[in-house]
Amino acid sequence: MGLLGILFALGLLIWLAYRGWSILLLAPAAAILAALLAGEPTLAHWTQTFMRSAAQFIMQFFPIFLLGALFGKLMEDSGSVSTIASFMTEKLGAKRAVLAVVLAGALVTYGGVSLFVAFFVIAPMAQALFRSAGIPKRLMPAAIMLGASTFTMSALPGTPAIQNAIPTPFFGTTPFAAPGLGVVASAIMLAFGLWWLARAEAKARAKGEGFGDDILSTDDAKAADHASTDLIVRERATTAGAFDPIEIAHSQECAGGPPVVLAFLPLIVVIGVNLVMSLFVLPRLDASFLAEPAWGETSLSAVGGVWAVVVALAAAIAVLVAINFRRLPSLRASMDAGANASVLPVLSVASLVGFGSVVAALPAFALVRDWVLGIGGGPLVSLAVATNVLAALTGSASGGLTIALDALGGAYMQIAAEQGIDPGLMHRVAVIGAGTLDMLPHNGAVVTVLAVCGSSHRESYFDIVMVGVVSSLVALAAVIGLGTVFGSF
Repeated sequence: MGLLGILFALGLLIWLAYRGWSILLLAPAAAILAALLAGEPTLAHWTQTFMRSAAQFIMQFFPIFLLGALFGKLMEDSGSVSTIASFMTEKLGAKRAVLAVVLAGALVTYGGVSLFVAFFVIAPMAQALFRSAGIPKRLMPAAIMLGASTFTMSALPGTPAIQNAIPTPFFGTTPFAAPGLGVVASAIMLAFGLWWLARAEAKARAKGEGFGDDILSTDDAKAADHASTDLIVRERATTAGAFDPIEIAHSQECAGGPPVVLAFLPLIVVIGVNLVMSLFVLPRLDASFLAEPAWGETSLSAVGGVWAVVVALAAAIAVLVAINFRRLPSLRASMDAGANASVLPVLSVASLVGFGSVVAALPAFALVRDWVLGIGGGPLVSLAVATNVLAALTGSASGGLTIALDALGGAYMQIAAEQGIDPGLMHRVAVIGAGTLDMLPHNGAVVTVLAVCGSSHRESYFDIVMVGVVSSLVALAAVIGLGTVFGSF
Protein backbone atom coordinates (compact mmCIF):
# COMPACT_ATOMS: atom_id res chain seq x y z
CA MET A 1 0.00 0.00 0.00
CA GLY A 2 2.88 2.35 0.76
CA LEU A 3 4.34 2.11 -2.76
CA LEU A 4 0.90 2.51 -4.36
CA GLY A 5 0.35 5.54 -2.16
CA ILE A 6 3.60 7.12 -3.36
CA LEU A 7 2.66 6.52 -7.00
CA PHE A 8 -0.88 7.84 -6.49
CA ALA A 9 0.34 11.00 -4.73
CA LEU A 10 2.96 11.60 -7.42
CA GLY A 11 0.44 11.08 -10.21
CA LEU A 12 -1.98 13.52 -8.57
CA LEU A 13 0.82 16.07 -8.18
CA ILE A 14 1.77 15.81 -11.86
CA TRP A 15 -1.82 15.94 -13.12
CA LEU A 16 -2.84 18.98 -11.09
CA ALA A 17 0.46 20.80 -11.78
CA TYR A 18 -0.12 20.29 -15.51
CA ARG A 19 -3.54 21.88 -15.09
CA GLY A 20 -1.93 24.98 -13.58
CA TRP A 21 -2.32 24.42 -9.84
CA SER A 22 0.36 25.97 -7.67
CA ILE A 23 3.20 23.69 -6.56
CA LEU A 24 3.21 25.58 -3.26
CA LEU A 25 -0.14 23.93 -2.50
CA LEU A 26 0.27 20.66 -4.37
CA ALA A 27 3.64 19.55 -3.00
CA PRO A 28 2.74 19.55 0.72
CA ALA A 29 -0.73 18.14 -0.03
CA ALA A 30 0.75 15.28 -2.06
CA ALA A 31 3.37 14.64 0.63
CA ILE A 32 0.70 14.45 3.34
CA LEU A 33 -1.39 12.14 1.15
CA ALA A 34 1.58 9.80 0.58
CA ALA A 35 2.32 9.72 4.31
CA LEU A 36 -1.35 9.12 5.15
CA LEU A 37 -1.63 6.19 2.72
CA ALA A 38 1.58 4.73 4.17
CA GLY A 39 0.21 4.92 7.73
CA GLU A 40 2.86 7.46 8.74
CA PRO A 41 2.29 10.55 10.98
CA THR A 42 1.15 13.22 8.53
CA LEU A 43 1.67 16.43 10.51
CA ALA A 44 5.10 15.31 11.66
CA HIS A 45 6.13 14.64 8.07
CA TRP A 46 4.84 18.04 6.98
CA THR A 47 6.52 20.12 9.67
CA GLN A 48 9.58 18.00 10.43
CA THR A 49 10.42 16.23 7.15
CA PHE A 50 8.93 18.35 4.37
CA MET A 51 9.76 21.74 5.85
CA ARG A 52 13.22 20.78 7.06
CA SER A 53 14.21 19.62 3.59
CA ALA A 54 12.61 22.61 1.85
CA ALA A 55 14.33 24.99 4.26
CA GLN A 56 17.66 23.24 3.70
CA PHE A 57 17.30 23.74 -0.07
CA ILE A 58 16.50 27.43 0.37
CA MET A 59 19.40 27.85 2.78
CA GLN A 60 21.84 26.33 0.29
CA PHE A 61 20.64 27.77 -3.01
CA PHE A 62 18.59 30.93 -2.48
CA PRO A 63 21.67 33.16 -2.94
CA ILE A 64 22.07 31.75 -6.48
CA PHE A 65 18.37 32.18 -7.28
CA LEU A 66 18.44 35.76 -5.94
CA LEU A 67 21.63 36.93 -7.65
CA GLY A 68 20.87 35.00 -10.85
CA ALA A 69 17.44 36.59 -11.24
CA LEU A 70 18.82 40.03 -10.35
CA PHE A 71 21.65 39.70 -12.87
CA GLY A 72 19.28 38.57 -15.61
CA LYS A 73 16.89 41.45 -15.02
CA LEU A 74 19.67 44.05 -15.01
CA MET A 75 21.12 42.58 -18.21
CA GLU A 76 17.69 42.89 -19.81
CA ASP A 77 16.89 46.40 -18.58
CA SER A 78 20.32 47.77 -19.46
CA GLY A 79 19.77 46.63 -23.04
CA SER A 80 22.82 44.34 -22.87
CA VAL A 81 20.96 41.18 -23.90
CA SER A 82 19.34 43.00 -26.83
CA THR A 83 22.74 44.36 -27.87
CA ILE A 84 24.24 40.87 -27.87
CA ALA A 85 21.28 39.51 -29.87
CA SER A 86 21.57 42.35 -32.39
CA PHE A 87 25.32 41.77 -32.67
CA MET A 88 24.78 38.08 -33.47
CA THR A 89 22.11 39.01 -36.02
CA GLU A 90 24.42 41.51 -37.72
CA LYS A 91 27.46 39.21 -37.81
CA LEU A 92 25.71 36.02 -38.93
CA GLY A 93 22.76 37.45 -40.82
CA ALA A 94 19.61 35.86 -42.16
CA LYS A 95 21.52 33.19 -44.10
CA ARG A 96 22.61 31.71 -40.78
CA ALA A 97 19.44 32.54 -38.88
CA VAL A 98 19.26 29.28 -36.95
CA LEU A 99 22.92 29.46 -35.91
CA ALA A 100 22.53 33.10 -34.85
CA VAL A 101 19.56 32.31 -32.60
CA VAL A 102 21.27 29.26 -31.08
CA LEU A 103 24.54 31.07 -30.37
CA ALA A 104 22.80 34.17 -28.97
CA GLY A 105 20.88 32.00 -26.52
CA ALA A 106 24.00 30.06 -25.60
CA LEU A 107 26.12 33.15 -24.99
CA VAL A 108 23.70 34.91 -22.67
CA THR A 109 22.69 31.84 -20.64
CA TYR A 110 26.25 30.57 -20.23
CA GLY A 111 27.09 34.06 -19.04
CA GLY A 112 24.48 33.83 -16.27
CA VAL A 113 21.36 35.41 -17.78
CA SER A 114 18.17 33.66 -16.70
CA LEU A 115 16.66 31.24 -19.19
CA PHE A 116 13.32 33.04 -19.16
CA VAL A 117 14.82 36.48 -19.65
CA ALA A 118 16.64 35.05 -22.68
CA PHE A 119 13.35 33.70 -24.06
CA PHE A 120 11.62 37.07 -24.02
CA VAL A 121 14.58 38.95 -25.50
CA ILE A 122 15.70 36.46 -28.16
CA ALA A 123 12.24 35.53 -29.47
CA PRO A 124 11.70 38.85 -31.32
CA MET A 125 15.19 38.55 -32.83
CA ALA A 126 14.44 35.00 -33.92
CA GLN A 127 11.15 36.04 -35.48
CA ALA A 128 12.81 38.77 -37.57
CA LEU A 129 15.63 36.48 -38.70
CA PHE A 130 13.39 33.54 -39.54
CA ARG A 131 11.00 35.77 -41.49
CA SER A 132 13.89 37.27 -43.51
CA ALA A 133 15.33 33.84 -44.24
CA GLY A 134 11.98 32.24 -45.03
CA ILE A 135 12.42 29.59 -42.30
CA PRO A 136 9.20 28.21 -40.79
CA LYS A 137 8.43 29.95 -37.52
CA ARG A 138 7.46 26.58 -36.04
CA LEU A 139 11.23 25.89 -35.74
CA MET A 140 11.83 29.00 -33.60
CA PRO A 141 11.12 27.35 -30.21
CA ALA A 142 13.51 24.47 -30.93
CA ALA A 143 16.30 26.84 -31.98
CA ILE A 144 15.85 28.95 -28.83
CA MET A 145 15.73 25.88 -26.58
CA LEU A 146 18.87 24.38 -28.17
CA GLY A 147 20.91 27.48 -27.38
CA ALA A 148 19.44 28.42 -24.02
CA SER A 149 18.32 25.21 -22.33
CA THR A 150 20.60 22.31 -23.25
CA PHE A 151 24.41 22.34 -23.10
CA THR A 152 24.70 25.73 -21.37
CA MET A 153 22.45 24.45 -18.59
CA SER A 154 23.96 21.04 -17.93
CA ALA A 155 27.19 20.34 -19.78
CA LEU A 156 29.49 23.32 -20.33
CA PRO A 157 31.99 23.43 -17.45
CA GLY A 158 31.46 26.33 -15.09
CA THR A 159 27.93 27.21 -16.19
CA PRO A 160 26.28 29.26 -13.40
CA ALA A 161 22.93 27.50 -13.94
CA ILE A 162 21.37 26.32 -10.67
CA GLN A 163 21.35 22.74 -11.98
CA ASN A 164 25.15 22.78 -12.18
CA ALA A 165 25.43 24.04 -8.60
CA ILE A 166 23.04 21.55 -6.99
CA PRO A 167 25.42 18.51 -6.96
CA THR A 168 28.32 20.45 -5.41
CA PRO A 169 27.27 19.99 -1.74
CA PHE A 170 26.51 16.30 -2.30
CA PHE A 171 29.68 15.36 -4.18
CA GLY A 172 32.10 18.01 -2.89
CA THR A 173 32.72 19.22 -6.44
CA THR A 174 32.92 22.57 -8.23
CA PRO A 175 30.90 23.93 -11.18
CA PHE A 176 33.87 22.91 -13.37
CA ALA A 177 33.51 19.20 -12.55
CA ALA A 178 34.67 16.86 -15.37
CA PRO A 179 35.41 19.75 -17.75
CA GLY A 180 36.62 17.63 -20.65
CA LEU A 181 33.55 15.43 -20.58
CA GLY A 182 31.39 18.53 -20.31
CA VAL A 183 32.93 20.00 -23.45
CA VAL A 184 32.44 16.71 -25.32
CA ALA A 185 28.80 16.55 -24.23
CA SER A 186 28.27 20.18 -25.24
CA ALA A 187 29.73 19.57 -28.68
CA ILE A 188 27.45 16.56 -29.19
CA MET A 189 24.32 18.44 -28.13
CA LEU A 190 25.16 21.45 -30.30
CA ALA A 191 26.16 19.42 -33.36
CA PHE A 192 23.16 17.10 -33.17
CA GLY A 193 20.74 19.98 -32.60
CA LEU A 194 22.11 22.07 -35.47
CA TRP A 195 22.07 19.02 -37.76
CA TRP A 196 18.45 18.33 -36.94
CA LEU A 197 17.38 21.95 -37.45
CA ALA A 198 19.28 22.15 -40.76
CA ARG A 199 17.54 18.95 -41.86
CA ALA A 200 14.13 20.30 -40.84
CA GLU A 201 14.82 23.60 -42.62
CA ALA A 202 15.88 21.79 -45.82
CA LYS A 203 12.76 19.60 -45.79
CA ALA A 204 10.58 22.68 -45.31
CA ARG A 205 12.22 24.47 -48.24
CA ALA A 206 11.80 21.39 -50.43
CA LYS A 207 8.07 21.50 -49.69
CA GLY A 208 7.91 25.22 -50.40
CA GLU A 209 7.11 26.03 -46.77
CA GLY A 210 8.08 29.54 -45.71
CA PHE A 211 7.97 31.50 -42.49
CA GLY A 212 4.18 31.49 -42.38
CA ASP A 213 1.42 34.01 -42.78
CA ASP A 214 2.84 37.43 -41.91
CA ILE A 215 -0.65 38.51 -40.92
CA LEU A 216 -0.16 36.41 -37.81
CA SER A 217 2.91 38.32 -36.72
CA THR A 218 0.81 40.79 -34.74
CA ASP A 219 -0.88 37.92 -32.97
CA ASP A 220 2.53 36.43 -32.24
CA ALA A 221 3.62 39.69 -30.62
CA LYS A 222 0.44 39.71 -28.53
CA ALA A 223 1.13 36.11 -27.51
CA ALA A 224 4.64 37.03 -26.40
CA ASP A 225 3.34 39.94 -24.34
CA HIS A 226 0.62 37.77 -22.81
CA ALA A 227 3.00 34.93 -21.93
CA SER A 228 4.70 36.85 -19.14
CA THR A 229 1.39 37.42 -17.35
CA ASP A 230 -0.34 34.10 -18.10
CA LEU A 231 -0.87 32.46 -14.70
CA ILE A 232 -0.65 28.86 -15.94
CA VAL A 233 2.60 29.66 -17.77
CA ARG A 234 3.84 31.29 -14.58
CA GLU A 235 3.05 28.28 -12.38
CA ARG A 236 4.83 25.85 -14.70
CA ALA A 237 7.76 28.15 -15.42
CA THR A 238 8.67 28.75 -11.80
CA THR A 239 9.52 25.08 -11.22
CA ALA A 240 11.79 25.01 -14.27
CA GLY A 241 13.94 28.07 -13.75
CA ALA A 242 15.14 30.75 -11.40
CA PHE A 243 13.04 33.62 -12.73
CA ASP A 244 9.37 34.43 -12.26
CA PRO A 245 8.08 35.56 -15.71
CA ILE A 246 5.54 37.90 -14.12
CA GLU A 247 8.41 40.26 -13.25
CA ILE A 248 9.43 40.70 -16.91
CA ALA A 249 7.13 43.72 -17.23
CA HIS A 250 7.82 45.22 -13.79
CA SER A 251 10.54 47.64 -14.84
CA GLN A 252 11.67 49.61 -17.86
CA GLU A 253 14.24 48.59 -20.46
CA CYS A 254 16.84 51.05 -21.74
CA ALA A 255 15.96 52.53 -25.12
CA GLY A 256 19.50 52.01 -26.41
CA GLY A 257 21.85 49.34 -25.16
CA PRO A 258 25.57 49.67 -24.38
CA PRO A 259 28.36 49.09 -26.92
CA VAL A 260 28.79 45.42 -27.67
CA VAL A 261 32.08 45.16 -25.74
CA LEU A 262 30.42 46.48 -22.58
CA ALA A 263 27.41 44.24 -23.16
CA PHE A 264 29.65 41.16 -23.17
CA LEU A 265 31.80 42.28 -20.23
CA PRO A 266 29.47 41.15 -17.39
CA LEU A 267 29.15 37.71 -19.00
CA ILE A 268 32.93 37.43 -19.14
CA VAL A 269 33.12 38.47 -15.48
CA VAL A 270 30.71 35.68 -14.46
CA ILE A 271 32.72 33.01 -16.26
CA GLY A 272 36.13 34.38 -15.27
CA VAL A 273 35.42 34.96 -11.58
CA ASN A 274 33.71 31.58 -11.31
CA LEU A 275 36.82 29.92 -12.76
CA VAL A 276 39.24 31.81 -10.52
CA MET A 277 37.18 31.14 -7.39
CA SER A 278 36.74 27.43 -8.16
CA LEU A 279 40.28 26.59 -9.19
CA PHE A 280 42.51 29.08 -7.38
CA VAL A 281 40.93 31.07 -4.54
CA LEU A 282 38.76 28.55 -2.68
CA PRO A 283 41.28 25.67 -2.71
CA ARG A 284 43.76 27.97 -0.93
CA LEU A 285 41.27 29.24 1.62
CA ASP A 286 41.56 28.11 5.23
CA ALA A 287 37.96 27.21 5.99
CA SER A 288 38.53 24.85 8.90
CA PHE A 289 36.22 27.06 10.99
CA LEU A 290 33.27 25.68 9.01
CA ALA A 291 33.53 22.44 11.01
CA GLU A 292 32.44 24.30 14.14
CA PRO A 293 28.78 24.05 15.27
CA ALA A 294 28.33 27.80 14.81
CA TRP A 295 28.86 27.35 11.05
CA GLY A 296 26.70 24.25 10.63
CA GLU A 297 29.49 21.67 11.01
CA THR A 298 30.05 21.64 7.27
CA SER A 299 33.11 21.75 5.02
CA LEU A 300 34.46 23.89 2.21
CA SER A 301 33.82 21.10 -0.30
CA ALA A 302 30.12 21.22 0.61
CA VAL A 303 29.70 24.97 0.11
CA GLY A 304 32.55 25.93 -2.23
CA GLY A 305 30.60 25.35 -5.44
CA VAL A 306 27.80 27.65 -4.33
CA TRP A 307 30.28 30.24 -3.06
CA ALA A 308 32.06 30.35 -6.42
CA VAL A 309 28.85 31.02 -8.35
CA VAL A 310 27.59 33.57 -5.80
CA VAL A 311 30.81 35.58 -5.89
CA ALA A 312 30.87 35.44 -9.71
CA LEU A 313 27.30 36.72 -10.02
CA ALA A 314 27.84 39.42 -7.37
CA ALA A 315 30.97 40.65 -9.16
CA ALA A 316 29.17 40.68 -12.50
CA ILE A 317 26.25 42.64 -11.04
CA ALA A 318 28.65 45.25 -9.64
CA VAL A 319 30.36 45.59 -13.03
CA LEU A 320 27.03 45.69 -14.84
CA VAL A 321 25.63 48.48 -12.67
CA ALA A 322 28.88 50.45 -12.83
CA ILE A 323 29.09 50.51 -16.62
CA ASN A 324 25.34 50.93 -17.22
CA PHE A 325 24.30 53.18 -14.37
CA ARG A 326 23.12 55.95 -16.70
CA ARG A 327 21.44 53.46 -19.06
CA LEU A 328 19.17 51.93 -16.43
CA PRO A 329 15.95 54.01 -16.51
CA SER A 330 15.05 52.99 -12.95
CA LEU A 331 17.74 51.06 -11.11
CA ARG A 332 15.57 50.50 -8.04
CA ALA A 333 12.66 49.16 -10.09
CA SER A 334 14.97 46.81 -11.98
CA MET A 335 16.58 45.51 -8.82
CA ASP A 336 13.22 45.12 -7.09
CA ALA A 337 11.85 43.18 -10.06
CA GLY A 338 14.94 40.96 -10.18
CA ALA A 339 14.81 40.22 -6.47
CA ASN A 340 11.08 39.52 -6.55
CA ALA A 341 11.53 37.26 -9.57
CA SER A 342 13.63 34.86 -7.52
CA VAL A 343 11.16 34.21 -4.70
CA LEU A 344 8.46 32.06 -6.29
CA PRO A 345 10.92 29.82 -8.21
CA VAL A 346 13.03 29.00 -5.15
CA LEU A 347 9.93 28.30 -3.04
CA SER A 348 8.38 26.17 -5.79
CA VAL A 349 11.47 24.04 -6.30
CA ALA A 350 11.99 23.79 -2.53
CA SER A 351 8.43 22.50 -2.21
CA LEU A 352 9.16 19.78 -4.78
CA VAL A 353 12.28 18.91 -2.78
CA GLY A 354 10.19 18.74 0.38
CA PHE A 355 7.78 16.35 -1.31
CA GLY A 356 10.69 14.17 -2.37
CA SER A 357 12.10 14.11 1.15
CA VAL A 358 8.80 12.85 2.57
CA VAL A 359 8.60 10.13 -0.09
CA ALA A 360 12.22 9.13 0.61
CA ALA A 361 11.44 8.86 4.33
CA LEU A 362 8.56 6.40 3.81
CA PRO A 363 9.34 2.71 4.41
CA ALA A 364 8.13 1.74 0.91
CA PHE A 365 10.79 3.95 -0.69
CA ALA A 366 13.38 1.32 0.20
CA LEU A 367 11.99 -0.76 -2.68
CA VAL A 368 12.50 2.14 -5.08
CA ARG A 369 16.02 2.81 -3.79
CA ASP A 370 17.03 -0.83 -4.12
CA TRP A 371 15.60 -0.97 -7.64
CA VAL A 372 17.47 2.17 -8.75
CA LEU A 373 20.79 1.11 -7.22
CA GLY A 374 20.38 -2.35 -8.73
CA ILE A 375 19.94 -1.15 -12.32
CA GLY A 376 22.38 -2.92 -14.60
CA GLY A 377 25.26 -1.06 -16.20
CA GLY A 378 26.85 0.28 -13.04
CA PRO A 379 26.34 3.31 -10.80
CA LEU A 380 26.69 5.88 -13.59
CA VAL A 381 23.80 4.32 -15.50
CA SER A 382 21.60 4.03 -12.41
CA LEU A 383 22.37 7.64 -11.43
CA ALA A 384 21.43 8.78 -14.95
CA VAL A 385 18.18 6.82 -14.81
CA ALA A 386 17.28 8.20 -11.37
CA THR A 387 17.81 11.83 -12.33
CA ASN A 388 16.08 11.33 -15.70
CA VAL A 389 12.98 9.75 -14.20
CA LEU A 390 12.59 12.21 -11.33
CA ALA A 391 13.18 15.26 -13.55
CA ALA A 392 10.60 13.89 -16.01
CA LEU A 393 8.01 13.27 -13.31
CA THR A 394 8.41 16.69 -11.70
CA GLY A 395 8.93 18.59 -14.95
CA SER A 396 11.89 20.27 -13.28
CA ALA A 397 15.58 19.52 -13.76
CA SER A 398 16.53 21.27 -10.52
CA GLY A 399 13.71 19.69 -8.52
CA GLY A 400 14.28 16.18 -9.87
CA LEU A 401 18.04 16.45 -9.41
CA THR A 402 17.76 17.59 -5.80
CA ILE A 403 15.20 14.90 -4.94
CA ALA A 404 17.45 12.22 -6.45
CA LEU A 405 20.57 13.41 -4.65
CA ASP A 406 18.76 13.97 -1.34
CA ALA A 407 17.56 10.38 -1.42
CA LEU A 408 20.50 8.65 -3.07
CA GLY A 409 23.49 11.03 -2.99
CA GLY A 410 25.07 9.40 0.07
CA ALA A 411 24.72 5.93 -1.46
CA TYR A 412 26.36 7.06 -4.69
CA MET A 413 29.22 8.72 -2.85
CA GLN A 414 29.83 5.47 -1.00
CA ILE A 415 29.78 3.55 -4.28
CA ALA A 416 32.16 6.10 -5.81
CA ALA A 417 34.59 5.66 -2.94
CA GLU A 418 34.41 1.86 -3.13
CA GLN A 419 34.83 1.69 -6.91
CA GLY A 420 37.25 4.58 -7.35
CA ILE A 421 34.85 6.74 -9.37
CA ASP A 422 35.67 10.44 -9.47
CA PRO A 423 32.85 12.48 -7.84
CA GLY A 424 33.27 14.97 -10.68
CA LEU A 425 32.12 12.31 -13.11
CA MET A 426 29.10 11.61 -10.91
CA HIS A 427 28.39 15.36 -10.88
CA ARG A 428 28.42 15.70 -14.66
CA VAL A 429 26.32 12.56 -15.27
CA ALA A 430 23.73 13.70 -12.71
CA VAL A 431 23.38 17.21 -14.19
CA ILE A 432 23.15 16.06 -17.81
CA GLY A 433 20.71 13.34 -16.76
CA ALA A 434 18.44 15.87 -15.08
CA GLY A 435 18.44 18.02 -18.23
CA THR A 436 17.02 15.40 -20.59
CA LEU A 437 13.55 14.02 -19.86
CA ASP A 438 12.66 17.09 -17.83
CA MET A 439 11.72 18.62 -21.20
CA LEU A 440 8.39 16.81 -21.39
CA PRO A 441 5.24 18.70 -22.53
CA HIS A 442 4.44 19.96 -19.01
CA ASN A 443 7.92 21.44 -18.47
CA GLY A 444 7.77 25.14 -17.66
CA ALA A 445 10.49 26.11 -20.13
CA VAL A 446 8.69 24.31 -22.95
CA VAL A 447 5.35 25.91 -22.11
CA THR A 448 6.93 29.35 -21.86
CA VAL A 449 8.96 29.27 -25.07
CA LEU A 450 5.93 28.07 -27.03
CA ALA A 451 3.82 30.87 -25.57
CA VAL A 452 6.48 33.49 -26.27
CA CYS A 453 6.86 32.31 -29.88
CA GLY A 454 3.11 32.10 -30.43
CA SER A 455 3.39 28.43 -31.30
CA SER A 456 1.78 25.21 -30.07
CA HIS A 457 2.86 21.76 -28.96
CA ARG A 458 1.40 20.28 -32.13
CA GLU A 459 3.48 22.57 -34.36
CA SER A 460 6.82 22.72 -32.54
CA TYR A 461 7.15 20.14 -29.79
CA PHE A 462 8.60 17.30 -31.89
CA ASP A 463 11.55 19.48 -32.92
CA ILE A 464 12.06 20.52 -29.28
CA VAL A 465 12.24 16.83 -28.35
CA MET A 466 14.87 16.15 -31.00
CA VAL A 467 17.18 19.07 -30.15
CA GLY A 468 16.55 19.02 -26.39
CA VAL A 469 15.85 15.46 -25.31
CA VAL A 470 17.43 13.23 -27.97
CA SER A 471 20.62 15.31 -28.27
CA SER A 472 21.03 15.28 -24.48
CA LEU A 473 20.45 11.53 -24.26
CA VAL A 474 23.11 10.93 -26.93
CA ALA A 475 25.52 13.19 -25.05
CA LEU A 476 24.70 11.47 -21.75
CA ALA A 477 25.41 8.04 -23.26
CA ALA A 478 28.73 9.33 -24.60
CA VAL A 479 29.74 10.77 -21.21
CA ILE A 480 28.86 7.53 -19.42
CA GLY A 481 30.79 5.51 -22.00
CA LEU A 482 33.87 7.72 -21.96
CA GLY A 483 33.76 8.06 -18.17
CA THR A 484 33.54 4.30 -17.72
CA VAL A 485 36.54 3.68 -19.99
CA PHE A 486 38.77 6.69 -19.28
CA GLY A 487 37.44 8.07 -15.99
CA SER A 488 36.82 11.74 -15.36
CA PHE A 489 38.72 14.33 -17.39
